[in-house]
Amino acid sequence: MSHTVTGQKSLLARVRRIKGQAEALERLIEAGQDLDCRGVLQQIAAIRGAVAGLMAEVLEGHLREHVAAEGITHEQRQDEVEEVVSVLRTYLK
Repeated sequence: MSHTVTGQKSLLARVRRIKGQAEALERLIEAGQDLDCRGVLQQIAAIRGAVAGLMAEVLEGHLREHVAAEGITHEQRQDEVEEVVSVLRTYLK
């Protein structure tokens, strides 16, 4: 996946942001009795949005570099499409 190598810095920055958001969520929940439900819900929504953004970035690169690649056979393109469909089905469950 050359597009993930090319955009490695950007992808890693996104992953690290997600990691920071997950750690913040963990700290909120560990706070215990004075749990701020709004803050927890907000943090969960932020994490979900960040993961969706990461997925969109990697998916776009994959579609451009592999599915829409010039010089591949119809069978190869179909295989690539099936791979993407399978991943999306898992992601959207």
